[in-house]
Amino acid sequence: MGDHDMRAFGVGLFDQWTAMWNGDLDLVHEIMAPAFVLRYAQAGTEGFDEVRTPQQLAEIVAAWHKSRTGLLFAAEGTAVVDLSPADGAPTGLVARPYLASFAGEDGARVARSGVDVLSVREGLIVEVWSVSSGAAGRTFYR
Repeated sequence: MGDHDMRAFGVGLFDQWTAMWNGDLDLVHEIMAPAFVLRYAQAGTEGFDEVRTPQQLAEIVAAWHKSRTGLLFAAEGTAVVDLSPADGAPTGLVARPYLASFAGEDGARVARSGVDVLSVREGLIVEVWSVSSGAAGRTFYR
């Protein structure tokens, strides 16, 4: 795979990550390693600390959707892709800003920005760092 192919793979992987967060839960078995680590810095995400398997991730994403009406994630900005082939499969990092939005308690749309960094080994996500603007936060793009 050349540099262009690595970039396309990284952007595509982040798009799949976003689709998984939007409810396409079968993707967890395609994009996540059998065992992985999630590192979420925002308040209220302590439940992610013990998630280690694709099935556990699918369950917690489904629970987030049940607790946040109209939850929708969208990739924003330009992805930073630092992947290279290792034993024929992409390995390295993919980072990208995202927008999360949902209906607040008063019905008004709530929007928050964040950044996810995906660590990739052999084409699968093995670790994620996620930081968002949190409950009183703002969006990157206004």
